[in-house]
Amino acid sequence: MKSEANYGVEKATMKERSVIHSTFVIERSYPTTPQRVFAAFSDPSKKSRWFAEGGGSVMEEFEMDFRVGGVERTRFRFNEGPACTNETIYQDIVPNRRVVFAYTMALGDKRISSSQATVELLPAEKGTELIFTEQGAFFEGSDGPQIREEGWRQLFGQLASELES
Repeated sequence: MKSEANYGVEKATMKERSVIHSTFVIERSYPTTPQRVFAAFSDPSKKSRWFAEGGGSVMEEFEMDFRVGGVERTRFRFNEGPACTNETIYQDIVPNRRVVFAYTMALGDKRISSSQATVELLPAEKGTELIFTEQGAFFEGSDGPQIREEGWRQLFGQLASELES
């Protein structure tokens, strides 16, 4: 049985830790086929260009095993800041149509979030409609859902540049 004194310590510790749960959706159109957009997610050399390189960061590591159960690991830095590490596990892949993955993000040695994301690719009259949905748990010290959403919007802009080349 817990003593009242111990309960107070546990209660204080619980108040110090916090989790923000959030879901956001980003829709983007690309004037190319779903096959080309899917290739930008499935081909390691293409994905590293738009996802891990540029955007003001320096890539330190990028490994990708694109298959259900496969792992992707990306580590990068902004300026002289701590390393940001993404560790991803692919949950579901339907070629040219859908990619579902779960990923954690750490800043230095501190995990800041855990998310599940779905990329849907829908054929459209003028190319492909991409629908990205992320369901995240953001821990104390994290970038938070608004900054994460903005980060994905920037990445999808970089994806547009990749698809134009």
